[in-house]
Amino acid sequence: MKRLSKILVTAGPTRERLDDIRFISNLSTGRMGYAVADCAAKRGYKVTLISGPTNIAPPGGVKFIEIEDARQMEREVKKNIKKADCLFMTSAVCDWRPEARVHGKIKKERLGKKISIKLVKNPDILAGVSGDKDGKILIGFALESESLLTNAKKKLKAKRLDLIVANSARHKKSPFGHGKTDVTFIDNRGNVKNIRHATKKKVAKELLDSTEALWARKQ
Repeated sequence: MKRLSKILVTAGPTRERLDDIRFISNLSTGRMGYAVADCAAKRGYKVTLISGPTNIAPPGGVKFIEIEDARQMEREVKKNIKKADCLFMTSAVCDWRPEARVHGKIKKERLGKKISIKLVKNPDILAGVSGDKDGKILIGFALESESLLTNAKKKLKAKRLDLIVANSARHKKSPFGHGKTDVTFIDNRGNVKNIRHATKKKVAKELLDSTEALWARKQ
């Protein structure tokens, strides 16, 4: 039986620049992905962490790759997934980016009181790598504001994932930052596991346990 050994983790937000000063982003802190990378490294796995901008020091013992925008993350994921056994796509990649970036600073005096920004779609990184899984375990995350389980299951199937971690943007326990959160694991056999009032470290441990079980099932 082949041993699970090489783990690829993405974490944090991406930033899509309007100009050299301003950008579009989201509230992701990166703490979930960093917790997964740390937990995996402590279990002896070879871990590569691809991260958008955060205020967190990389865990010890991991290969760290820092990126800024979605297209940079896509390039690094495609490059590094070739040697990985498992991908944890915890990053909150911006769905959209400005069609054109202005070099320098946009001067408000030139724009008047209103400005319109044309956005274009960013690549769906996880969907892009799931077409050729080659025995890899793919783990995705779904942050939803409504129909949590229904939408998470749709993503699980559409992106050919082995497991998806679903959490609610409307729940009183915010999925962002230091606080404890509620998540639901759904695997590709329809098994559902609820984890309540848990730290990111606890969720990471449970996620690694579930991933190891999925890997054993594949062998």
